[in-house]
Amino acid sequence: MIHIKEVAKQTKITVRTLRYYDQIGLLTATSKTEGGHRLYSDEDLKKLQQIHFLKGMGYSLQDIKSMLSDSKWNWSISLKSQLVYIIEEQERLKSMESSLRELINSIAVEGGDDHLAIQNLIQLSNQNKTRLQTFRESMFNNNELELWSRLPKMKGEDPDSMEWIALLGQIKRHITDDPASTKVQNIIRRMLEKQKEEFKGEDEFVDKLWAIRKSESQSEKLGLYPIEKEVLDYMERAYEIHISIMNSSASKEEYCER
Repeated sequence: MIHIKEVAKQTKITVRTLRYYDQIGLLTATSKTEGGHRLYSDEDLKKLQQIHFLKGMGYSLQDIKSMLSDSKWNWSISLKSQLVYIIEEQERLKSMESSLRELINSIAVEGGDDHLAIQNLIQLSNQNKTRLQTFRESMFNNNELELWSRLPKMKGEDPDSMEWIALLGQIKRHITDDPASTKVQNIIRRMLEKQKEEFKGEDEFVDKLWAIRKSESQSEKLGLYPIEKEVLDYMERAYEIHISIMNSSASKEEYCER
């Protein structure tokens, strides 16, 4: 016979837990010492192993109690049912993970404004997914839909999506600065670099997407994350300045070459 403290030491299951198992009739110690301490047999230890094996599969203690006490228990049905439950739980947790990542990224885009990020995500979650898909298919041809799939995603954890999110967040933090400032122009420069990396030669699609982005109603119909008109206008001004600077530099280089 093995003392309860030794069982706890060997199995790394606390004395408190072993006592609780005894109280609910899940694992009753075979005997006790004169001082009232529980003593466990080898059979008790085997049952304890079974309990924690099944617990590791997600079964509740009440279910385990029924499984181990009912000689007619249908293990095949029970295990299949538990497998279905685990798969559904994984999907639920995956959905929660995706929502958490989306909220974290949204807060980054909003420059730390958690209330605005939450409000925007609530707005997106209320949209009809079938209607969104139908509208996209009406707006874009097959090639454009393929390009659409490359756009950064608020739920994404890929490096490209994360960098776009960070760049948008930086724009929002600097929105009170002069759009011609070095900091803002560096952000715009990197945005244009990323645009060329992903959509080189697809200027028509990029221009079409920007026109849609500037329309609040069309952006909403397409399920795009809401960005305030003030931010979009600021980005456009900064972009125009960037192009002007680049053209000016190109003209100077051409003049020098002459």
